[in-house]
Amino acid sequence: MKIKHLPAALAAVMAIGFAMHSPLASATLKPGDTAPTFTTEASLGGKTYTYSLADELKKGPVVLYFYPAAFTRGCTIEAHEFADAVDEYKKYGATVIGVSHDNIDTLTKFSVSECRSKFPVAADADSKVIGAYDAGMPMHSGMANRVSYVIAPDGKIIYEYTSLSPEKHVENTLKALKDWTAAHKAQ
Repeated sequence: MKIKHLPAALAAVMAIGFAMHSPLASATLKPGDTAPTFTTEASLGGKTYTYSLADELKKGPVVLYFYPAAFTRGCTIEAHEFADAVDEYKKYGATVIGVSHDNIDTLTKFSVSECRSKFPVAADADSKVIGAYDAGMPMHSGMANRVSYVIAPDGKIIYEYTSLSPEKHVENTLKALKDWTAAHKAQ
């Protein structure tokens, strides 16, 4: 069998592959959507407990971020940045929670070493929370993409950001939180 248009066919296959792996191809929830509530096992400062999104929202906005895997380069950078910014989030009455498909034993260690005991990380080994937030990594069953949400106390998503690069997640979620707070103070 002779393939006459191999370069065109190859380009088409590559374009489809790029689209499937592109963060822009993910079907994340958008501002205005209702955030799915969840309860799961989490760890803060090496201590495990049951985390409830509904309970946290009673206290104020929640910055919920998904990440692929604890102790990987990008996820470590992101955890450090969120840890460094926790006090800034608190100024706006917000809390932070990270979620990955890792098991709770791994996250208990990660919560101390990389999250610096500043915010909890939740185990989603069965990827139910990842699925509910459409935060799955394309082509990687069960693994989370790098997706950040800001959720208002009424349970509505006010901001979503998806990028495999960890660098802008804290900056962007803080800006969204500041803008939301300013708009609600003006009302």
